[in-house]
Amino acid sequence: MRTLMIGSLAAVLALSGCANMSETERGTAQGAGIGAGVGALLGGITGGSRNIAGGAAIGGVIGAVAGNVWSSKMENQKRQMEQATQGTGVQVSQTADNRLKLEIPSDISFATGRSDINPSLRPILDRFAAGLVDNPTATVTIIGHTDSTGSDAINNPLSFDRASRTRDYLASHGVAPQRVYVDGRGSREPIASNGDAAGRARNRRVEIYVAEPQAQQQQQQQHYQQQQYQQQPYQQQPLR
Repeated sequence: MRTLMIGSLAAVLALSGCANMSETERGTAQGAGIGAGVGALLGGITGGSRNIAGGAAIGGVIGAVAGNVWSSKMENQKRQMEQATQGTGVQVSQTADNRLKLEIPSDISFATGRSDINPSLRPILDRFAAGLVDNPTATVTIIGHTDSTGSDAINNPLSFDRASRTRDYLASHGVAPQRVYVDGRGSREPIASNGDAAGRARNRRVEIYVAEPQAQQQQQQQHYQQQQYQQQPYQQQPLR
């Protein structure tokens, strides 16, 4: 029972402590917390209470780095998007938690105060959708952001609408909409100062994240469980 409580607490803390984190930090923290929870459970099952803390620590490390896999498909899509976005201002990168990230500035994505996709963004999304169709196991997160001009009553729904319009465009090009999670953060997560026009322009953006879940996560957990079992001292059972 104690093992179950510790494992559950680790997972809950990982999910509840992410409110003020960036998207990459949130993904890494959730993976670490859930991994710690699984590790604590396995440690308790295989070695009793003395292995709970060790299991949580090892599970946390595994969870932080093994939540997503950077496969050859992910690398190929990154290269394709780097070529497709060259000279557009779109930033393409690999995040710390092994996700492909596209940061799309406002000048090619949406007009001020609107959620209609600009024609200049469509060729980029066309190429992006083709890469997603070729990698059907990948999941997508689209997050809209605004600058601090205007009230939250305007900025919050506007940022969400922009993310939703991007998802709808991808869906019209063969990407199943259930693969795509959308969110709008309004002006809550600036990446530059809102005190000048250049900073506000950077803050008006859409971020797209692509993740390929680690299919071998369960195998790693089973491997860890076997290691814990092998480390236990052998106790010969009395003859009956």
